[in-house]
Amino acid sequence: MPQHALEEPIISSQDFTEAERTLHVGRDRPIRISAGHRILHHDGKCSRPHGHNYAIRVAVTGTLTEEGWVVDKGDITEVLFDWDHRFLVEQDDPLIEAFEASGDSDAAVVLDQPPTAEVMGLVLEQRLEDVLPDTVSDVVVEVRETGELAAGGPL
Repeated sequence: MPQHALEEPIISSQDFTEAERTLHVGRDRPIRISAGHRILHHDGKCSRPHGHNYAIRVAVTGTLTEEGWVVDKGDITEVLFDWDHRFLVEQDDPLIEAFEASGDSDAAVVLDQPPTAEVMGLVLEQRLEDVLPDTVSDVVVEVRETGELAAGGPL
């Protein structure tokens, strides 16, 4: 008998378009960005401008697209890298004016809330939900600020 290629189980079109899958980006090797921030109304040292090398992990759940994936990884990293080498500030922070006066207004990312790891994760989740296809049902982002501090939902 002649040798034949291995035959894989057939996945029906319905299984392909209805089964939800989760894509993990950065699970074992987090996406890294460098950014500065300060917590304006904090009594401790975090009220001073400083920076971190953030490690970010993302989980996106949804049905498969025609391309056979939940989302294109590049769409995720594009959103994350928008904050790379930027300074995150809360609305009404006087540093916003300083960035504008210096000609570096595009270096500041202005958030409605304090730029904590918790808020950063929520904002990134919302930004991803806004740009990813309607086939996505859930986005979870974990932002690791230091080796001791990470915020986000379960990945």
